[in-house]
Amino acid sequence: MSDKDIKPIDAQDDDLPDVDYDKIVYGASVSRVNKGDELDLMEVDPTLVNCMIGMGWDLKNFEQLPLDLDSSVFLLNKDEMTRENEDFIFYNNPHDKVGAIKHDGDSRTGAGDGDDETVTIKLTKLSFDVIKIVFVISIYDDELVGHSFKDVRNVYFRFVNIDSDHELFRFELDDMEHELADAGALIVGEMERVGPKWVFRALGEPVKDGLSEVATNYGIVVAERVQA
Repeated sequence: MSDKDIKPIDAQDDDLPDVDYDKIVYGASVSRVNKGDELDLMEVDPTLVNCMIGMGWDLKNFEQLPLDLDSSVFLLNKDEMTRENEDFIFYNNPHDKVGAIKHDGDSRTGAGDGDDETVTIKLTKLSFDVIKIVFVISIYDDELVGHSFKDVRNVYFRFVNIDSDHELFRFELDDMEHELADAGALIVGEMERVGPKWVFRALGEPVKDGLSEVATNYGIVVAERVQA
C-alpha cells in the first residue's frame, strides 16, 4: 500500500499517565536529545504556547530517484487511540478539527537547506481529551521504488517556540541508520500531557510496514491502494 493513498475512514479522561520523572531532562540549556530522553517542555521553556516542529533530511545520492519522506501527526486519547479521522494530520488532511495542529505542506525531494516539512501546534487550542501527540516520518512508495532510510542522511526533528524563535531541542537520527534499514516509517517521538505540563519523549521507533501500519495501530481504517 502506498502511504500517499491512505484515506482515513473511521477509527474516547481524567486519568493522568504515569511518568518516569527520573528520566526527564530539565533545564533551558538542552539543545540535543538522544533516543530515550524525556523533556519537561514547560521546564525547558515556561513561555511555551505556540510550537513549530521542523523535520529535515538530505538525499545521499542525487542521481537516484528522488526520495519523498512525509511527516505526520497523530492525536491520541487516554487509550492511545485517535478519536476521529481528523486526529490523523498529514499532507492530505493538513489540520485537526479545532485548528490546533497545522501541517504546512509536503516536500517531495528534501532539497535545499533548512526544514523540509513543518507542523505548527497551538497548545492552548488542543482538546483536553488529547493526551498524546505522536510525530512520524515515513517513506512514500517505499515498496514500489525500493527506497529506504538508508538512502537519506542528516535526518532531524527540531522543536521551536514560535513566539520567541527559541529552538528548545533537536533530535538527530543519523546514528539509527542500521535500525531503519528495513523500516517504512519512524515514530520520532511523542508529547504527553501530564496535568498542566507537556513531556516530550524521543522514541526513534522504526515501523516496518510504514505509515499505514502506524495509522492502523492508532485506530485509523486505511483504504487499499488505488490501482492505476
